[in-house]
Amino acid sequence: MKPIKTTCPYCGVGCGIIATPTGERSLQIKGDPDHPANRGKLCSKGTHLGETLGLKGRLLYPEVGGERVDWDSALDAVAKGFREAIDTYGPDSVAIYGSGQLLTEDYYAANKLMKGYIGTANIDTNSRLCMASAVVAHNRAFGEDVVPVSYDDIDAAELIVLVGSNTAWCHPIIWQRIEAARESNGTKLVVIDPRRTETAAGADLHLPIRLDGDTALFNAALAEMKVRGLIDEDYLAQHVVVPEGFWDALCSPMQNEDLTGLDTNRLATFFDLLATHSRTLTIFSMGANQSVGGVDKGNAIINLHLATGRIGKPGAGPFSITGQPNAMGGREVGGLATTLAVHMGFSEEERTAAQRFWNSPVIAPGPGLKAVDLFRAVDSGQIKALWIMATNPAVSMPDAGFVRAAIAKCPLVIVSDIIADTDTAKLAHIKLPALGWGEKDGTVTNSERVISRQRAVFAAPGEQRADWSIIADVAQKMGFSDGFNWASNADIFAEYAAMTRACNTGKRALVVPDPVDYDSMPPFQWGGGYPFADGRYSHPDGKARLVPVKPILPSRDALLLNTGRYRDQWHTMTRTGLSPRLSQHRREPLLEIHPQDAATSGLIDRSFAEVESISGKSRFRVNVTEGQRPGELFAPMHWTDQLASDGRANRSVTPEVDPLSGQPGFKKSAVRIAPFAADWRGFLVTRERPRFAADIFWTASRLSEGWLIELAGLGPIDAKALLPEGEILEAFDKARGTRRIAVRTDDGTLAAALFLTRSGTLPDRDWIAAQLSTDAASAPELLAGRPATPAPDRGPIVCVCFDVGTKTILGAISDQRLTSVEGVGTALNAGTNCGSCRPAIRALLESVKELEHA
Repeated sequence: MKPIKTTCPYCGVGCGIIATPTGERSLQIKGDPDHPANRGKLCSKGTHLGETLGLKGRLLYPEVGGERVDWDSALDAVAKGFREAIDTYGPDSVAIYGSGQLLTEDYYAANKLMKGYIGTANIDTNSRLCMASAVVAHNRAFGEDVVPVSYDDIDAAELIVLVGSNTAWCHPIIWQRIEAARESNGTKLVVIDPRRTETAAGADLHLPIRLDGDTALFNAALAEMKVRGLIDEDYLAQHVVVPEGFWDALCSPMQNEDLTGLDTNRLATFFDLLATHSRTLTIFSMGANQSVGGVDKGNAIINLHLATGRIGKPGAGPFSITGQPNAMGGREVGGLATTLAVHMGFSEEERTAAQRFWNSPVIAPGPGLKAVDLFRAVDSGQIKALWIMATNPAVSMPDAGFVRAAIAKCPLVIVSDIIADTDTAKLAHIKLPALGWGEKDGTVTNSERVISRQRAVFAAPGEQRADWSIIADVAQKMGFSDGFNWASNADIFAEYAAMTRACNTGKRALVVPDPVDYDSMPPFQWGGGYPFADGRYSHPDGKARLVPVKPILPSRDALLLNTGRYRDQWHTMTRTGLSPRLSQHRREPLLEIHPQDAATSGLIDRSFAEVESISGKSRFRVNVTEGQRPGELFAPMHWTDQLASDGRANRSVTPEVDPLSGQPGFKKSAVRIAPFAADWRGFLVTRERPRFAADIFWTASRLSEGWLIELAGLGPIDAKALLPEGEILEAFDKARGTRRIAVRTDDGTLAAALFLTRSGTLPDRDWIAAQLSTDAASAPELLAGRPATPAPDRGPIVCVCFDVGTKTILGAISDQRLTSVEGVGTALNAGTNCGSCRPAIRALLESVKELEHA
């Protein structure tokens, strides 16, 4: 079958993919060597997209009140519900909560409906959770939300500074490009992160900064550059407005030691690197943005670049990298409550221009409700009808328990999604089946402003429809037929592109040309490589702004919870959770804690802990690690009720937000922890996942033939209730309180195996999991959980592409005297496919080197 060029549906790198159908729902996935974002490379998530395309769990048909209906009935119900709320309570009684997973055409249709036809700006998105602070920082400094650099600057930089970005895990293709630049150009790398991540471990300098110490650090850096005479006075005079008293407000570097938590030597080394490398690229991401001071962090970074003239030239500039495939497209069309459309705000002039272009009956009078405030309005009853598109706020929002309860109270909840039973979809009155990746067709914009086509590879497997088409039909049923009679997604893109030109006074950088051929449109970058290369910015006077910013005072709470992502998972795992390979890297959510805090709290490695804040609580397995700063914890944000009883980090994230951007502070919530002393623990491998009693702690991960489920609990357990019918094999060790049960089907193949213990050890999971649906193992082997002739213990999986574990790699390093990542790749293949595991391999090489020199 013919290969189709499309783009990856995961992070904001925006990698090009060549997808070749090999069956009804199967694809061969390769990186697109012609795409500028990735040049043929793919990370682990992109590489294994083919494992996520099955139809199990898909929402295939419209539903109203839990019953299947036809599309006309479903859309009538949506239009009627919205119209009744608007007529009774006004336009601000309805809201849309969207997602960076939507295509630009979908975003444009939703934004036009809400702001130009209903007359409210109550349309926000989960992008509020990841990059809203960068948007405000850009607008304050540049007069427009413009990323002023490109990926090519990675190749040209002398010094790269990563701020709040575990790039090796969260943006692996950017990390590989950084690695290549370091190897070929000698580029220096500084990582500013409270945690010693794999990214930090590979840096020339790691600054383990105190949570929320970034603004103080960059203020200190700017003050030091001024002391050293490295301010570009000519650039400031010609292109930047410097507020009166700006320089006097900067603290000296040493005054900021307590605010940053960094010692004098580390600070001095950082300042020396900045002083001696003029081509400095600062890449910042969620670790900076997800803060109650996220906007000021962004402006502190931008201030440093503007004041030293390190912007608008190769290898230099502030680079906000986004977390979603089309967060940028949403920002461009206006899919946030705080922007109108095409980078316009809500001034009278801009509102008039938008209404004239749309020929719409009304126009939103001002900004709408940002995400946290939107769900508070749902809880208070202000929002009567809520339409949630392509996102899972019952899990992903801070104070997630409150958000879930608020959604459950809303009189009308509509969910457009590809999965039938997400935590959020379970609360819906109306479910609308949307096209998923591989089925939908449109455009996305990546972190460097490159617009790419995302193309359909499969036909819709059921009655799914494009989001823009659903929105257009609802609009027409509400009486807005003239503004939504597009024949195709190409029509919408052409209208959006025309709006960037028609509503532009010549001062905004966002100008999208009309595509000659939408279907075959290659990737292109609006604004060019350096939108501000001539020093002219988007403020009315053409000058940028240095923005005074205030450091955040250190928290005096005993323990602070930081949250983030795992390498091979994505958001709430509705897609990546389907992949057996991607499930291997981290099979369950772990609470990372420094040994000092673990000892104080009575915790040991692999035990269980309960984490509680004023918002809520959840339980995790414990990972004791020196990579955490004392007083700070880390937990992943991915797990949901569909895959775990607990491990829901956002239950404990408090809902404080940046006062300017409304972005929540996911990275710093005051918590307390206590041991969860389970009476028993164990695991289950099974073809079919059972239902669990409410008092059982469980987390489930995909296997190629079923599920691996970790278990723990209090009191007695009904083991048989967890197992299918079949031939029962059982062993019991009363002394250790250990019980082992295997179930075989009539044909002798393994259907399930359950291992429980109160005080004993449990076997390795991998071997017994591999026996599902086979009859190769004997009864004693199944009950032992290992073969009669033990296979080598490969350890935790590092390379998911080739199933290579930690112990296998360490053994090869020692036995074959390997000294490089490339050498390990030659010996074991590890790291030679997607490359996402290369930082972990490098860390293992370093650990062996340290032992040899100890």
